[in-house]
Amino acid sequence: IIKKNTYQLYIFKNSNLILLIISFILFTAIWVLLLGFGTPIFLVGGFLFGKWLGTIIVTFSLTVGATFLYIIANYIFKELIIEKFSQRFSNLKNNFKKNEFNFMLIYRFVGGLPFFIQNILPCLFEVKIKNYFFASFLGLMPQLFIGTSLGSGIEKIINQNEQMPTFFDILTSKDIYYPIIAFILLIIISIFIKKKIYK
Repeated sequence: IIKKNTYQLYIFKNSNLILLIISFILFTAIWVLLLGFGTPIFLVGGFLFGKWLGTIIVTFSLTVGATFLYIIANYIFKELIIEKFSQRFSNLKNNFKKNEFNFMLIYRFVGGLPFFIQNILPCLFEVKIKNYFFASFLGLMPQLFIGTSLGSGIEKIINQNEQMPTFFDILTSKDIYYPIIAFILLIIISIFIKKKIYK
């Protein structure tokens, strides 16, 4: 189905690129506000916009949605968040106070929590909105670049094959296994950084 409609998609994208980008950002922001997760967003973003432009658009879109969710949670659900999470994450409060931007950056890069919890947890630490936005944008970018590259790789495979490729063909494509290897390395680096932080 995707293969048959790719040509029409390209025509629409080339003639309505700005509209498509704005629609994607709005949809993503609403998706995050509704506590959606990031995986389908970066795959679709990579498929639609390619690896490089897709990374910027996806990262900006998810950051905008996350920032709106943080603002809403800070004003409406802060007491509930403190009640649910304050004891479990109290050890991080001092780290955030020492250098809010840098620790927020590391917090986003390391991840390890469901995306919507990542978005609201900084309410505990009263992170400034400016630091939240820019640290989120920079911290999310490495993992989203990998995910968007995967989406872009899927788009290339669909376009280059007349018939549905086998699972082995997909895995042996460098557009697929490079992002997977990079993702595994990112997980290892994240685990190492996380251990350092908790130590």
